[in-house]
Amino acid sequence: MNERRTPSTHPSPSATDPSQGRVNRALREMADGLLLVDGAWRIFYANAAAERLFTEDGPAETPVGYLLWEAAGTLQGDRAVEDLCERTAADGLPGGFDVKRPTDGRWYHLRLAPVPDGTAVYISDITESKAREAAAARAHQAAAEQAERIKDLTISLSGALTVQDVVSAVAQRVLPPFGASGLTIGILEEARLNRVRIVGAIGYPESFTKMVEAELVSAASPVSDVLDSGVPLYIDTAEEHIRRYPHMAHRIDASGKKSWAFLPLIASGRPIGACSISFTEQRRLDEAEQTLLTALSALIAQALERARLHDAERLRARELQRGLLPCTLPTLPALTAAARYIPAGEATDVGGDWYDVLPLSSGRVALVIGDVMGHGLSEAAAMGRLRTAVHTLADLELSPDDLLAHLNDLVAELGEDFYATCLYAVYDPTDASCTFAAAGHPPPAVADPQGMVRFLDLEPNSPLGVADPPFETTRLHVPDGSLLVLYTDGLAETATRTIDRGMALLTRTLAETLKMPDTDADAAASAGLEQTRHVVPPAPDALPERLCDALTANLLPTLSNTIDDAALLIARLHSLDAADMAGWTLPQEPRAAGQARALIRDQLARWDLDALVMTTELIVSELVTNAVRYARGPIRLRLLRSDFLVCEVADGSLTTPHVRRATDTDEGGRGLQLVNALAHRWGARYETSEKYVWTEQQLPQAMLM
Repeated sequence: MNERRTPSTHPSPSATDPSQGRVNRALREMADGLLLVDGAWRIFYANAAAERLFTEDGPAETPVGYLLWEAAGTLQGDRAVEDLCERTAADGLPGGFDVKRPTDGRWYHLRLAPVPDGTAVYISDITESKAREAAAARAHQAAAEQAERIKDLTISLSGALTVQDVVSAVAQRVLPPFGASGLTIGILEEARLNRVRIVGAIGYPESFTKMVEAELVSAASPVSDVLDSGVPLYIDTAEEHIRRYPHMAHRIDASGKKSWAFLPLIASGRPIGACSISFTEQRRLDEAEQTLLTALSALIAQALERARLHDAERLRARELQRGLLPCTLPTLPALTAAARYIPAGEATDVGGDWYDVLPLSSGRVALVIGDVMGHGLSEAAAMGRLRTAVHTLADLELSPDDLLAHLNDLVAELGEDFYATCLYAVYDPTDASCTFAAAGHPPPAVADPQGMVRFLDLEPNSPLGVADPPFETTRLHVPDGSLLVLYTDGLAETATRTIDRGMALLTRTLAETLKMPDTDADAAASAGLEQTRHVVPPAPDALPERLCDALTANLLPTLSNTIDDAALLIARLHSLDAADMAGWTLPQEPRAAGQARALIRDQLARWDLDALVMTTELIVSELVTNAVRYARGPIRLRLLRSDFLVCEVADGSLTTPHVRRATDTDEGGRGLQLVNALAHRWGARYETSEKYVWTEQQLPQAMLM
């Protein structure tokens, strides 16, 4: 107690009015403390409870005679009491406040009320009510935090499309608030219900994950127990885990964890998997935390089931897409090709992007790429029909413009909601030329052997379905070793990049990649390293693949954010050497067949193809004879040596040759039957004023080694 005491001269209540003795005794013995202070705020009366409050830490002594804030200062500090006294004196209204005694941490409420000749100070012990308020506040805060956690996880899971998205959301929203260090999410495999497939693991070594996946869900494991009971299981210590499941002791050492929460994942009333949350240190989850985890497990299960369906649907879509696209590109002497199909980031529907490489007659090759607008099964079906139609029309040896005109009619018949873009190109290795026709498709890029890249300026036209034929064709000379790059708009155009900027980026990427001497240059360039050592240039066959990788990496670096499918087809063109070609003009006379046989014998001898002389003479003799009898204009004969021996006879007639069945008495009509029997493949194609009848014969095996 403060020793600065001035004896009070204020008369006590009993001294002024003896009749109030009983009242004074009641005040004296009341449970709450009571102080009476005079106008100068000096205590002149204290009941027993007040005396005990202020003197229990020292010798029994009354607070009478002290200033109120001097006595009450043992509770909190005289400044707070003095301020309250001043406010009470100023407005003449009762007032009060709560104080905490530092010696024992108990709470008291002091209420000051004006009375005649002074002020009454009532002191109540409110420790228990304060504790209840604190508990209620903590419960409210915990409930608010729980609701916020559930809200955050719900928002994250609502945007989780794939199973991996669900795993990431749980790792970010559940582990940190609980101080957890490990997470595993396993799904019961539908084909093998006694095995859990781990779809996500955080905070565990890979060896532990493989160990868990290799084991069956037996009757004695935490996962099987929670799946059977549908009730979470909480294991606080490693010793408890080993005691429950002694045969799994090896997992404890492999995991490095000390406490676990195993949660069943139940969706639509059936278990679909389990979630394990673990802690590096021993951790006992209280009732509120367990309740929260139970609520969160229900959200995780629903999101996981939705993500499983999404992943399964996307997998089916991808398989359908792959089934509609070429499994492999053909290996042809005229070109080396590589292709990529990049599906839209999170789309579950199949797209309409497609490409193909089709061998034609006389060593020529057709390259086609297209895009049916939209996504879905109907668009995929339309794409399949177009691809099939292109195969059929290409076999008919149609020119690029005629082929697109037929495709335009086909798309128009599909309905008003179907549109498609397409680019069709035919490369002829005999004269190193390429003929293009496009319908609403982005222009192809061409890189010459020196690495200069440019886009072709094709005649514009609308997409298939609304185009207005005839389609314009563009013929271009492409030197040996040139690169042809065909793509759909999904490669160049993205949500944040216009197609013009994409085409510019495609040009830069092609030019920069072609300057790199080998495949290690990609990694060196990304690391900012200089290539100073001498390296051997890559094989030509590897170049299209390397360019495909570079373009997809630079133009579509974040595949999950792409909004449209993309297709890419790159071909390195190889012209036919002049030494592998021979051609002659023959007179339109019966003697032309004899001249042709002599020319054939001489040329095949130069090529060391004597084994083919007899059959080739017969084939050429029949074709030239037919041209002399039924055609008009000059007759031209050409031989090409590639992967096949090609014989061509051109004339000025547009009449279609066909095989007919000759009767026993017919003197002719068996020429094309003979050609059909001797040749590996034969056919006819037409240009503006000429018809070409061609045959292919397989070369001797020694030539193909």
